[in-house]
Amino acid sequence: MEETYHIPVLLEETIEGLQIKPDGIYVDCTFGGGGHSRAILQQLGPNGKLVAFDQDEDAKRNLPDDDRVIFVPHNFRHIQRFLRLHQLNAVDGIMADLGVSSHQFDEAARGFSTRFDGDLDMRMDQRQAVTAFTVVDTYTEAQLHKLFEQYGEVTNSKTLARKIVAVRGQVSLKTIDAFKNALREVVKGNPNKYFAQVFQALRIEVNDELGALKEMLQQLPKLLKPGGRIAIITFHSLEDRLVKNFFRRGTFEEPETTNPFINDEQVNELKVITKKPVIPSDTEQKRNSRSRSSKLRVAEKVMMV
Repeated sequence: MEETYHIPVLLEETIEGLQIKPDGIYVDCTFGGGGHSRAILQQLGPNGKLVAFDQDEDAKRNLPDDDRVIFVPHNFRHIQRFLRLHQLNAVDGIMADLGVSSHQFDEAARGFSTRFDGDLDMRMDQRQAVTAFTVVDTYTEAQLHKLFEQYGEVTNSKTLARKIVAVRGQVSLKTIDAFKNALREVVKGNPNKYFAQVFQALRIEVNDELGALKEMLQQLPKLLKPGGRIAIITFHSLEDRLVKNFFRRGTFEEPETTNPFINDEQVNELKVITKKPVIPSDTEQKRNSRSRSSKLRVAEKVMMV
């Protein structure tokens, strides 16, 4: 099932990075097709445990019949709350694959892909009210400009935002085709690449992906046992920068030039294991084109003296 639902990216590298103990407790923050989870379960003994998070209702269909698995149908930003709910205060390893699952891209009705027509939706959690259509229909020009510039790195984000605000009063932007047709004249360069960036920006906004990632990362040091590991796979520079800075410095801020008179040394409980991000092999990139932009970073909780 998981191969058609979602091909797990950097699978062996992630499992190796986690250094799984047979009787350990592990968390898969993004269960999806269950590829990474199955690989973790193969390394766990009968006393091991796996907690699998996924806010997407469809992912539940991929759950293995295994009493070592606890499934949490919620966003990983609530990781600490749900681990405590299951009387789990500290775990041996945590992983997250931040990519959108192939299933979400391939289901036309979900509205994630520019390849199909369907509602402009993009909600990973179908229980939430805000869709991509809500964003393009109600955000101000300034809000739209900012999100296309920051989350999609769209070259003419200001022109695009102005165009959306101008046309939305005359035509409905509720479907993918209607949205693309209404904006044809402002498209720069390759239309497929252009709309991929626009859709990425909308998806990040609709699902508050960067906000959720920040909240999750901040909880991780407290949740890991000393020596426990975190492995996170990112798919674009915005995510990767957050993970890199947090692993290195315990903060999301970029390091500033140091002032010798100010001691603002951040206490960091994590040690970076991957000095450079791990990227997929040529073979994997050929086999799964969606793995091309992926990067894996691994960190370990250190013993605080």
